[in-house]
Amino acid sequence: MMPSMASDARSADALLQANARPADAPPPEPVDAPESCLLAGPRQADRRLVLLHGWGADADDLLDLGEVLLGSAAAAVGVVALRAPLPHPGGVGRQWYDLSLPGWPQLPQARADLLRRLRRLGEAVPLERTVLLGFSQGAAMAIDVATSNDVPLAGLIGCSGYPHPDWVPQRPGAPILLTHGREDPVVPYAAGEALEERLRERGGEVELLPFSGGHGIDPSLFPSMAAFLERAWRG
Repeated sequence: MMPSMASDARSADALLQANARPADAPPPEPVDAPESCLLAGPRQADRRLVLLHGWGADADDLLDLGEVLLGSAAAAVGVVALRAPLPHPGGVGRQWYDLSLPGWPQLPQARADLLRRLRRLGEAVPLERTVLLGFSQGAAMAIDVATSNDVPLAGLIGCSGYPHPDWVPQRPGAPILLTHGREDPVVPYAAGEALEERLRERGGEVELLPFSGGHGIDPSLFPSMAAFLERAWRG
């Protein structure tokens, strides 16, 4: 079992402060629904980037990252930042499932909910034109659900993720990019290596990008991540 991940995705937000959206830019559009999310970019698009935040963060945590990675393509790519369904036990932020509960009993329902949400998104923009990106707990969820079910994505990015204990991946149909800090004190670097090994065993096209740092998404990775997105959509 992975260690407790309090204040999970805050480091990603801090690393992106230098690339924060301009003060006069319109805020992302909230969607008031039980399955809440934030939308950015055009509503009619043939490509989509779906973002899954980490434990204790919220849907807005990775929006700036998406904007940075898309660059000039941001005007043509729809971005959906999903909000995890459960409140964080600390009172701030959200969680996909409660990491503090022994055995993670909420994980099966979290998997089913995310799969349903992705398939619903695929009704508007085909999943074959969608890249799924998750950070930490969001990366664990993205990798688990995308590789254990029929989710024909264009690409998958997992940042500082970890394998669920009962995860049984199929042969991945999409290229996968993993990033992980070698000095990560929250999710050890070995967890990223374990993901890479399991996915390669299943015949996946996987690349693990290490960096010197902790639990976050280092700006030095942005060019490689952006290039991965371009290749994934180019097919």
